[in-house]
Amino acid sequence: MSKTYRLGVLDGDGIGPEIVPASVEIATAAAEAVGVGIDWLTLPLGSDAITTHDTPVPDETKKTLAELDGWYLGPHDSVSYPEPHKSALNPSGTLRKHFRLFANIRPAKSFPGAEAVCDNADLVIVRENTEGFYADRNTYAGTGEFMPTPDTAIMLGIITREATERVARVAFDLARARRKKLTIVHKANVLKLTTGLFRSVCQEVAEDYPDVTVDDFHIDAMTVHLVRRAQDFDVIVTENMFGDILSDLAGEISGSLGTAPSINASADTAMAQASHGSAPDIAGQDIANPVAMILSGAMLFEWLSSRHDDSAIARAAKIIEAGVATTIERGISTRDLGGSASTSEFTRAVVQAVRDGAGQS
Repeated sequence: MSKTYRLGVLDGDGIGPEIVPASVEIATAAAEAVGVGIDWLTLPLGSDAITTHDTPVPDETKKTLAELDGWYLGPHDSVSYPEPHKSALNPSGTLRKHFRLFANIRPAKSFPGAEAVCDNADLVIVRENTEGFYADRNTYAGTGEFMPTPDTAIMLGIITREATERVARVAFDLARARRKKLTIVHKANVLKLTTGLFRSVCQEVAEDYPDVTVDDFHIDAMTVHLVRRAQDFDVIVTENMFGDILSDLAGEISGSLGTAPSINASADTAMAQASHGSAPDIAGQDIANPVAMILSGAMLFEWLSSRHDDSAIARAAKIIEAGVATTIERGISTRDLGGSASTSEFTRAVVQAVRDGAGQS
């Protein structure tokens, strides 16, 4: 038996209570197949936590998460929360800020057998997660968005050398492990000081990675390049808001936002979180696509493997990825990928593919 990991489970809102348990079931099957032990701890978060704890992110949840190896975060529907919770920092932003999860890593990869705008995309967007043009996360206290008069709204966009350098190194390390190509995305022709600093610091970090080819594009041009030739890109590094926009676009052109996974990581902990939202319009109908959440769990396993030098949990991650790909290639997928499977039907098929794949590995 390999190391036993303690992982948190935060179901969230909307489709969260459907896709998170599906992901946990698949992750458990993969972990058991390679001899990895996992203790799952379900914790309150979201609308249910408002009912029981009068807050969407209880202090006890944050305290327990600090003692764990990582956690799964389901999507949240904060726009439906009652005030004052609706206007506060949402649960995802709260956890990213509280645990200083500075790197949001979002892959976009096409699946054979799934409908996609670009059927051979395989790229990763590395998004700086603590500052930039997300004003609700870029200050120590309060918010960088405010109104000095009823008719004037101001937002602070903050770029620092320290935050840019640490996320750039994550991106360059990732590029070095992949196809050794990195693209910096910015808007330095207009935002000369802020995104200009982001580009400059990334270029300075590049000097320590002479084996990685580096180019850069303005954010507006990059949206066009992704649509026209997503297959040409490997690792993309950018600031917070640009990364959020680009990763949604990349997820959709590679098949569906329902296939877009991510992790949010610091040097010490990581949170698996699908890139999409809570989809309240389809919640409870057993039709949501769980792929993004499943693959986010696989990414968390890969992160744990690197942090703990554990090859067994790395194998579990690969078994999960292969199980998802095999299932879709066999024509079993949810409606957004052109199939007809329900959430539970797709989950059962992936669990079986994971067990079959583990037996063959």
